[in-house]
Amino acid sequence: MRKFYLLILGFLMSQQFFSQKYEPNIEMKGLIAKEMQSFTKKMTTYNINPNTLNYDLQYQRMNVTLDPAVYNISGSVTSHFKPNQNMSSIYFDLADVMVVSQVQYHGNNLTFQQLPTKEVKIDFPASIPANTLDSLTIHYSGAPPTGNAFTTTTQNGTPILCTLSEPYGAQDWFPTKQSLNDKIERFDFKITTPSQYNVAANGKLMSETTLPGNQKLTFWRTAYPTAAYLIALSITNFVKLNDTIGNPPFPFVNYVYPTTNANATSMANIEWTKQVMNTFETYFGPYPFRNEKYGHMEFKFGGGMEHQTMSSMGGWSKTLIAHELAHQWFGDKVTCGAWNDIWLNEGFASFAVYLSNEKLLLTNAEFKNFLLGEINNITSAPDGSTYVPDSQLSNVSRIFSNRLTYAKGAYILRMIKWILGDNAFYQAVRDYHGRPELSYNYAKTADFKASLLQSTGKDFTGFFNDWLYGEGYPTYTTKWKQTGNQIFFKVSQTQSNASVSFFEMPLPIKVNGTGGEAAYFVLNHTANNQGFLETVSFPVASVEFNYEYQILEKNSTVVQDNTLSVSSVEKDEFALYPNPAKNELHIKGMNRSAEYSVHAIDGKLVKKGVYQPGKTVGISELVPGTYIFSIKEHTLKFIKY
Repeated sequence: MRKFYLLILGFLMSQQFFSQKYEPNIEMKGLIAKEMQSFTKKMTTYNINPNTLNYDLQYQRMNVTLDPAVYNISGSVTSHFKPNQNMSSIYFDLADVMVVSQVQYHGNNLTFQQLPTKEVKIDFPASIPANTLDSLTIHYSGAPPTGNAFTTTTQNGTPILCTLSEPYGAQDWFPTKQSLNDKIERFDFKITTPSQYNVAANGKLMSETTLPGNQKLTFWRTAYPTAAYLIALSITNFVKLNDTIGNPPFPFVNYVYPTTNANATSMANIEWTKQVMNTFETYFGPYPFRNEKYGHMEFKFGGGMEHQTMSSMGGWSKTLIAHELAHQWFGDKVTCGAWNDIWLNEGFASFAVYLSNEKLLLTNAEFKNFLLGEINNITSAPDGSTYVPDSQLSNVSRIFSNRLTYAKGAYILRMIKWILGDNAFYQAVRDYHGRPELSYNYAKTADFKASLLQSTGKDFTGFFNDWLYGEGYPTYTTKWKQTGNQIFFKVSQTQSNASVSFFEMPLPIKVNGTGGEAAYFVLNHTANNQGFLETVSFPVASVEFNYEYQILEKNSTVVQDNTLSVSSVEKDEFALYPNPAKNELHIKGMNRSAEYSVHAIDGKLVKKGVYQPGKTVGISELVPGTYIFSIKEHTLKFIKY
């Protein structure tokens, strides 16, 4: 989503490093303030309109006349719907300043009321039985409420009309059902405009037809389920660029201003979309709308908006391109089922920017600098939950909070990746948006958590309670001492906010030797002042904590403490990690050689051997599944993927 992604860009560009690395954006503080004010006017406290719960909106056909030089819309929207109970009347969301002139139903006119609640109530002549597919047509016209949902202005002296309906603006310009519980299975645009203009919209271009009177009819169709706020169009004297993208290729369609088409940097960045598409398909899975297209339509707002199959763009920075593309998986294919859970859209899209930075745009040192900037942003205040409480749903700046929704949402995902390991994490992400009950549907945090459990066998309830619903961050003090080939650690933690009593986290530790050696440990920190005993084969010069910014923390310290002794540092509990694992298992809490065995879940012995301290146990030859690992008195389950 566009609005507060600008805040992310603004924060990054405030750092000297990023002022050199990223393209400057012209749409900044003043525009953000304007957008916030505009959206605040249309925010309400509901996620679901209870009056529209009694039917499934299956298809809409918009047949309207639009002229970018005139602030008006006129025409009709035909809606096909299926009641889920007997229904004598039906409600659609529509701004009360729009004028409904007629409602047609089976060749007859129906009685209707336009309500001050921005609804149209339509009465049927007889009750419609449940599960009966039916349809009606609403004829309407007028000047939509001013704001972002429907806007006319100019670009380079030429009129442009564009729409941006998130979160509750769809009702400003067409009758629909915009609650986050029902997607429109198919949507047709039939847009009549003066012939000099081109119309960009969701889906596939079906036809362009010349009409009498210097008019043109443009027909777009999307056959993928679409949330109402993702329905969009843009109209001006676009240059149409048709290409292919992906492997195997599918259409890559861009509608850009003539000046953009002449700008080498902008066009190079649009071409770069092909690289980031390949990266996202590698890690997230196939692009979700391959049967239609991906592309961009330029519009007159700052930043961008992830309109399904065709992102609306107010700029052409690579980070913005990556962010809006990622939304096609996270926000469009799977859409947050309540604005409380907006992090499922924005956190994932922001995490995808991390991925594009790491894999395509930044060196390792630059990427670490970027992550440090994100941590500094997130920890710039000691409170605030990523989950948006109901009491704050009327505050648009809270819903689209740069610090909490975008940045912390993304870092929550980075920490899940740290806990699971890269391979298990990305497989779990592909599973999440591919599950039949979530794919092209809505999801809430509970659905994502359940999907993680199903994919990995790990319950993230405590993690989400701390990091998503809880507030703040931890600060760690790590003390260490080396004695021979053993190194002792003692870790304490404080919290920035009282909503979380303790953050349970696996802690990343890097031990550096005097001769340039390095060893890496994961400390399973489950209690304050917890002690850990590890084996190291070289003299230790220093210890680094959170060495690749794997977790969120602030002002943590590492100190050598020669007063530590074996008696003051308890051994870490026995553990296997990572779990799930693909190629090898690490063993914690076992500092002597011992025989081990691995049994399938049905009890069949599949592997045995002798564990050597500091070595790993190879499992690459095992088929994916659940296994039981036994060594000495310890028996634990693990998942091989």
